[in-house]
Amino acid sequence: MIVPFAAGGGSDLAGRSIAAALEKAQPGLKVTVENRDGGSGAVGYSALLGKKGNGNYLLATENAILSLPISGQVSFTRKDFTPVAKLAEDGGILVVKKDSPFKTCTDVVNAAKSGRVSVGMSGAYGVDNVIFTLIEQKTGVTFQRVPFESGGELVPAVLGGQVQVALLNPGEVIGQFRSGDLRGLCVTTDERYTYPELASLGTAKEQGIDVSYVQFRGILGAGGLDEREKAYWVQAAKGITRTAEFQKWLKDNYLQQSELYGDDFAAYLEQLDTALAPLLKKPS
Repeated sequence: MIVPFAAGGGSDLAGRSIAAALEKAQPGLKVTVENRDGGSGAVGYSALLGKKGNGNYLLATENAILSLPISGQVSFTRKDFTPVAKLAEDGGILVVKKDSPFKTCTDVVNAAKSGRVSVGMSGAYGVDNVIFTLIEQKTGVTFQRVPFESGGELVPAVLGGQVQVALLNPGEVIGQFRSGDLRGLCVTTDERYTYPELASLGTAKEQGIDVSYVQFRGILGAGGLDEREKAYWVQAAKGITRTAEFQKWLKDNYLQQSELYGDDFAAYLEQLDTALAPLLKKPS
């Protein structure tokens, strides 16, 4: 199981939890997790690209499989891989350190209208970039982006004042919320979280910023798999959500279960790709 981001972030947590659940769902199967970070996910996806036709490799996928190709950063596309399963959705929270003057996401936008606001994000072309781009388009502001390789690097960056605001998944910052070292400003989901620790956080839409976007978590296989291999992994993935390991990951990291398999997952990726293209594609 290739994880295309560094250890400690949301993608790493997802990959390791999915691997453990896959082992439980398929007795006798051994899944080894390998972090191949770099290039905002490009290094990991390229590693899987090189395993074409090999059914022994999987990748813990998220929205970078779409945003990297659209942004012109890589030569591959989603069609070079085998969609296995979408398993969950992972929302985003704009966070600041405890002594920040920002109390809401509206405060951040207003500050950016008259000055410089630095925002930290995991990867230069992933889901965080999409959300900040959407906010910029809706409000007319421009942020100073500072990319990091994972949420594991981004948390200490916002704590240390390297960036004023960061966009992180709940599971990456819940410990800092509990300790009081970080504060949430708003969530980028359609509706508020029902988890008690996050229920008080308003959505961006509630604060007058008409933006909603979440990150999916799932599995890709290498490209060029035969129908037997594809069917094996799709069937194996269907057992993941029934495991205690998977349900614990959802609960501990504040995700929402959301399942699509095989061709249905492929259709979802195509729809999302079409929606993102005009947003991210660089002018020729």
